[in-house]
Amino acid sequence: MAIIAVFNQKGGVGKTTTALNLLAAIAQRGQRPLAVDLDPQGHLSQVFGARPRRAEETLCGFFLQQAALDDIAQVTRSGVVLCPAHLDLAKLDVQIGKSLNAVTRLRTGLRAPGAVPGPVVIDCCALLNVLSLNAIFACDLMLVPVSCDYLALASAREVERALDALTPVFRRRLPRRYVLTRYDARRRMSEDVIAQMAGCFAPEEICATRVRENVKLAESPAELLDVFRHAPGSKGAQDYTALYDELRPLLEAP
Repeated sequence: MAIIAVFNQKGGVGKTTTALNLLAAIAQRGQRPLAVDLDPQGHLSQVFGARPRRAEETLCGFFLQQAALDDIAQVTRSGVVLCPAHLDLAKLDVQIGKSLNAVTRLRTGLRAPGAVPGPVVIDCCALLNVLSLNAIFACDLMLVPVSCDYLALASAREVERALDALTPVFRRRLPRRYVLTRYDARRRMSEDVIAQMAGCFAPEEICATRVRENVKLAESPAELLDVFRHAPGSKGAQDYTALYDELRPLLEAP
């Protein structure tokens, strides 16, 4: 089992799009991945068609009432198992704080014997709070989408600093990859961001795959579909297949 957390400290960079389509790419290969929606806005949950009536039927139940992940998980039409979000997750910092026990609850739940048989993808909110810290402590790989703009790159650098600051706690460098999203070769800013990324991050931690700006990719969430179900022949489907193939050796490493 491999656990990927998708995180950047800026909204609109493609976190949910990346989480959604990585999950779909995994499901396309015959596996049943688990989606963990740690964004109180719940956009990933909405795309998968999850509309829980009560907060306790979501990850709020896991964090606040010690519900097992199995108790709140549901199988979606995409073949993905989802632990859905709820707006009340926004209150979690006040309710449980940021102690070591609080920020490792998800890690403990995911790594319990027999709890999760397949790969896990965590969609994070854009804040460095108890939710994103739970994702950081739980994951095997941090995937940071960087859209082709300077603010997204600046936020990715903040993520890098935050992860480096946690190295003494982990006693190792947490594996991470930076993936360029909304790439358009016709825009000068895209090439500028690529050049600056090369100066900010280790070359081996920058994904070779670039997720191109694509209408089908952008419109698929509005149809409550991943890009593979919405437009399987699109550039978006091609790019997320390539991204999954690039990450797969890391996810399958013992």
